[in-house]
Amino acid sequence: MGQLLDESESTYSRLERGQVVDGVVMSIDKDGILVNVGQKTEGMVGIREMRSLSPEDAEKMKPGDQLTVVVVRPETEEGMAILSIDRARGEMGWRRLQEYADAGTVVEAKVTGFNKGGAVVEAEGVQGFVPLSQLSQIGRPATEGEINPQLPALVGKTLRLKVIEVNRKRNRAIFSERSASQEIRQQQKQVLMGELQEGSIRQGRISGITKFGAFVDLGGADGLIHISELSWQSVRTPEDVVKVGDVVDVYVIKIDKETRRIALSLKRTKPEPWTEIASKYVVGQVTQATITKLATFGAFARIDNAVEGLIHISELADRIVQHPKEVVKEGDSVAVKIVRIDPERRRIGLSIKQVGQDEADRVMSDYQGEAGEHRVERPALNAAMAAQLTQAMSAQQQGDAPASK
Repeated sequence: MGQLLDESESTYSRLERGQVVDGVVMSIDKDGILVNVGQKTEGMVGIREMRSLSPEDAEKMKPGDQLTVVVVRPETEEGMAILSIDRARGEMGWRRLQEYADAGTVVEAKVTGFNKGGAVVEAEGVQGFVPLSQLSQIGRPATEGEINPQLPALVGKTLRLKVIEVNRKRNRAIFSERSASQEIRQQQKQVLMGELQEGSIRQGRISGITKFGAFVDLGGADGLIHISELSWQSVRTPEDVVKVGDVVDVYVIKIDKETRRIALSLKRTKPEPWTEIASKYVVGQVTQATITKLATFGAFARIDNAVEGLIHISELADRIVQHPKEVVKEGDSVAVKIVRIDPERRRIGLSIKQVGQDEADRVMSDYQGEAGEHRVERPALNAAMAAQLTQAMSAQQQGDAPASK
């Protein structure tokens, strides 16, 4: 018997303040919960130390249930320990946060407040902080030291975060939404890369624009539309075709799983204009065109709002022209004659000087009538044609028939 008592004493260890222990519920009454924490000790969880216990959970609790508690006072004069469920939940929360930080796990946290530095959150019963630099939804305020006006709208929302720092001694828990977003997006991208098929058409949203193209968010991964794939027409800058936030249908050109890059096209979701040019236009036909760009050797003009042709400098006017700007400017609406069509090389030659005055008047009159019906304002006739029209009217007033060229 003496030996058994000695062994019992040697294995017994006293409870310590702040210790987290597992116990068994012995009884429940109006004063609290009596818990057997082993080691010859019973403890009481008072009403003030169980506020985190919901009424539903408290009602379900019964003798024999397992319960994790924190030792508030190892022993009272009556030999009973004072225990806390509230503090245990906090301690367990800290432990779980440390596990999440070590494993890189994404957790959910509710925004409970904010200050000029960021958002205050609660996760696993622990209050933590998300600095502004780690919030992916908002940025820094325009004026240093001021509270970002977007912060109040976050209160009450649940964010998906990663734990980037846990310091229990300093009661410090720091979270990052940006890190969580990146990880979630990588997972989504992996899934999307497996689903996408070259040659398919997907819907996405323009997420960014650079000088060489536009990025499209496909719902988990970004693909790039190179500037050459934005339109069948010549594009100076991507902003001329799309803007951030636009919802567009895109054609999947290529998926490179090694580099995790996705090449997209906007123009390939629409018919290529050149497929209709040969059947719609013939050499010698006169039509309306809009001057799109000037070069030293001539002017480019778009016909049918679809393809661009070149008006060589020698085809701008009957006189010698040093530079196209002497005759036309960008945006001018002019009557042109088609002098050459080369579908294979995607080229079309145009001429202004070969258009007779009667033909010009008819074409521009028809065009202006159509534009009026659609309520689209167009630039006035170019300087060369205006001069020709003035000469014709002057000749008519003198009794001469206007000459057609």
